[in-house]
Amino acid sequence: MAKQNHLHCSFCGRGRVEVKILIAGQEGHICEDCVEHAQDIINLELNGIAPKQSFPTATNNQKINIRKPTEIKKFLDEYVIGQDEAKKVLAVAVYNHFKRIAQKQQQNDVEIEKSNIIMVGETGTGKTLLAKSIARMLNVPFAIVDATVFTEAGYVGEDVESMLTRLLQNCDYDVAAAERGIVYVDELDKIARKNDNPSITRDVSGEGVQQGLLKMLEGTEVLVPPQGGRKHPEQKMIKVDTKNILFICGGAFDGVDKIIARRINTNAIGFNVNKEEQEMQRKNLLQFINAQDLKNFGLIPELLGRLPIVTHLNPLDAETLRNILTEPKNSLIKQFTKLFEIENIQLKIDNEALDFMVHKALEYKLGARGLRSICESILTDAMFELPGTNQSELHLTLDYAQKKFNKSKINILKVA
Repeated sequence: MAKQNHLHCSFCGRGRVEVKILIAGQEGHICEDCVEHAQDIINLELNGIAPKQSFPTATNNQKINIRKPTEIKKFLDEYVIGQDEAKKVLAVAVYNHFKRIAQKQQQNDVEIEKSNIIMVGETGTGKTLLAKSIARMLNVPFAIVDATVFTEAGYVGEDVESMLTRLLQNCDYDVAAAERGIVYVDELDKIARKNDNPSITRDVSGEGVQQGLLKMLEGTEVLVPPQGGRKHPEQKMIKVDTKNILFICGGAFDGVDKIIARRINTNAIGFNVNKEEQEMQRKNLLQFINAQDLKNFGLIPELLGRLPIVTHLNPLDAETLRNILTEPKNSLIKQFTKLFEIENIQLKIDNEALDFMVHKALEYKLGARGLRSICESILTDAMFELPGTNQSELHLTLDYAQKKFNKSKINILKVA
């Protein structure tokens, strides 16, 4: 055993305990990382294929996989349907962010500022899914936090520093890796102040939280409680520098469309007005959103200055919802088909039944999440009754879908 511990890679010099795989040769050994580098050199020399750009993190065996913006968007297309504008903005912002980290190592005179992002979109349009998908591809520490639990320091609730505790926990308290991670702050609209005027009294879960986020978003050294919770004098803190952490914020901002409508004045009249184009614009006013609208909604100007990139997610129409059901790698239909396959049951679904699900999802105005509720309400009886029987096929027709849906409790939630 002692001899095994003394083995090391003949190329990079790392010991056996520092690598995952150590391949033995006649007179030496090679680790998995050096094999990858050798393969990159072979591809470059023989085929002219450049190796993918990567920057090592503090841990020797973890790398940030950096891809070009077009490659990032192509990856997102496999998991998220539509939202091309938001995907492009995210791809460029993430790519520039990690180029900025690499530039820091080169000690250049020009210092690139951090570009945090704010995404605005209705519920169920894919804000959280976009952030999750990017983190999966980049292989960086990633944390999703909910802004609704935060309160100003000294009050009951969580301090804003607790979001970094989640990030540290996700990378086993590797501080250097966490300092290059991504934090997705969901429900940012819930910490908006109640009106556009500064409040005389304390707004401990609104403006107070926004003030607490300012330095963290910009980049500062934060003392983080390792186990979360409230700060105690005797608790040992971990110092985390947030200057290289990318913050992606998202929220539905319900009602901001009315603010946008007042600003752009969509009620123009005259002979040269294109009524159809005006109607299309009214259906998706979020495409015209800017920082001024978010300020009027209740975000303070100092916070908006630290979230320079504002993008929107389009509302989901019937065609997009239909594609969400069937096309992504982890689409709902593929998930339910797999569940039945485990029971040796083949699931067949008619196109008319899929169209019925899409129609109901639009009717309930719950976005992509509404599709799962509808699928569950239709297939619950089958998933309850069929396991353990000899039936090998389930054919989901329009009549079957209508019958099961009308019996479900979800049918009474119809939106007027």
